[in-house]
Amino acid sequence: MVNSRPRVILSAAVSIDGKIATKNKDSALSSKQDKIRFHRLRAKVDAILVGINTVKIDDPLLTVRHARGKNPIRIILDSSGRISPKSKIIKTCHAVPTIIVVSKKAPKKNLARLGKHPLKIIISGQNKINTRKLLQILQKQNIKSILLEGGGTLNWEFIHKGLIDELIVTITPYVVGGKDATTLVEGNGFSTIANSTKLKLQNIIRQQNEIVLHYYI
Repeated sequence: MVNSRPRVILSAAVSIDGKIATKNKDSALSSKQDKIRFHRLRAKVDAILVGINTVKIDDPLLTVRHARGKNPIRIILDSSGRISPKSKIIKTCHAVPTIIVVSKKAPKKNLARLGKHPLKIIISGQNKINTRKLLQILQKQNIKSILLEGGGTLNWEFIHKGLIDELIVTITPYVVGGKDATTLVEGNGFSTIANSTKLKLQNIIRQQNEIVLHYYI
């Protein structure tokens, strides 16, 4: 645990070739067994964090459904505050604690629209969200553990800034291919292997036709 911020766990299901979604944004990789495991993990953390693109593409609930347990706080990174009022996140924010994180560039009209809903707004960063500062703010609000369910770009944001503590990846029995498919981590990438994030394998679990790899940073 880093004292100044919550513990961050990056979790994802990937194809054998490292994709988390096809070129058409189909991300239905996990088996029912893996969904149960994953939702048990959701129930153990204080919060789930995703970016606005995940909300736009998948329209997720980000709740615990395939296992028993509490719903964690939902944190959406949305620098301009443009999340749709028709999204499941907004429609259910009266029942599930929800935080929308914006930057200072978010238009006042968007903030006013968000303010009509029973959710919390956090401002972090100037033109884009400052993730390091955000984690410090969340720590002060007694959020001690976060499950990052990001896309490739958001995953890179957290990894290259050294903000990940655990990495749990389910290797699923699919080969996706395609240069337009989404990989687990995108962004600029590290220039050398020596500079990349160092991982220590903690555990391997076989789930029928899948393998779950659990690493610590």
